[in-house]
Amino acid sequence: MAVSYPAELDDDDVILSEINTTPLVDVMLVLLIIFLITIPVVSASVGVKLPREFNQLNQARPDNVIISITASNDTFWYDLPLPERTELQARLKALGALQPQPEVHIRADAGADYAAVAKVVLAAQQAGIVRIGFLTEPPANR
Repeated sequence: MAVSYPAELDDDDVILSEINTTPLVDVMLVLLIIFLITIPVVSASVGVKLPREFNQLNQARPDNVIISITASNDTFWYDLPLPERTELQARLKALGALQPQPEVHIRADAGADYAAVAKVVLAAQQAGIVRIGFLTEPPANR
């Protein structure tokens, strides 16, 4: 299929080789208006005045139990190693029977596997422990 042009062009019949950007600008302006209208609707939330509290250091009570998990996923009851999971479950069941229940604090190394921490949480949950907390380091002051 060949394209043919007339041999003689008048001044009125000039071929335009420019791209018409007017439709592009129109579409972009319409999209801009749509985004400007929808963004406040998406980011709107219920107006709530949040309380301002500072972290308060809780003193460890003597009846709180600290379970530590090392980077190599070894579990410790205070400083006593627990090689068997059944021993951890037995100790946690004994805690679950106490009234009032002591808190269980889990100190997990940053390099510990999530599975090791999840096993301790599951064992505490199965033993009926109500209060489980995670001990962390406070962020460094900048």
